[in-house]
Amino acid sequence: MGSHVMLNVRNKYAADREKALANGIKEVVAELRLVDVTDYVAFLRMDQFGNIADIVESSAQLYLAPGSLRFAGGGDVHLNWGSVPTIDLDMEFHGGEVTVHFKLTLTATKAAVHINYIAFADPDTDPAANTERLKAAIAAARLVTARNA
Repeated sequence: MGSHVMLNVRNKYAADREKALANGIKEVVAELRLVDVTDYVAFLRMDQFGNIADIVESSAQLYLAPGSLRFAGGGDVHLNWGSVPTIDLDMEFHGGEVTVHFKLTLTATKAAVHINYIAFADPDTDPAANTERLKAAIAAARLVTARNA
C-alpha cells in the first residue's frame, strides 16, 4: 500500500483534521447517541464488541458508504458516582487512500473526535495538501442524502 505518516499530536494540522472528520460523521454520531448509555456500558464491560460494531454499522449506513466507518474493537467507559457518563469508542475511517484511527468520545451533550493515527497512500510533503486529501475522502464517503443535510 504506500507509506504511512504518523500524526504528531502537536501538529497544527491535527485540529483541522479532527474537525473535518467530526463534521463528516456528525449525523452518525447523532444516531449513536440515540442508543441508551447503559447499553454501551454493558457491551464494553462484557466485551460484547460485536454488538457495538452492529450499532455503528447500522448508524452509518444512511450517511456513509459501506465500510468507510467502523468500530475498531475497543473502547472505555468513564462512569463515576455524581458524574456524567462518558463513552470512548475506538473507530476507523477508510476513504480512498486515507485511513484514520480515532477515538470517538460520547457524552449526554457533546461528542469529540481525537485522531490517534492517520495514513495516506503516497503522502504529500505538504501537510496542508494531506489535510485536503482527508477532507476530500470524507466528502466522497458521504452519501448524497448526508451531503444535502
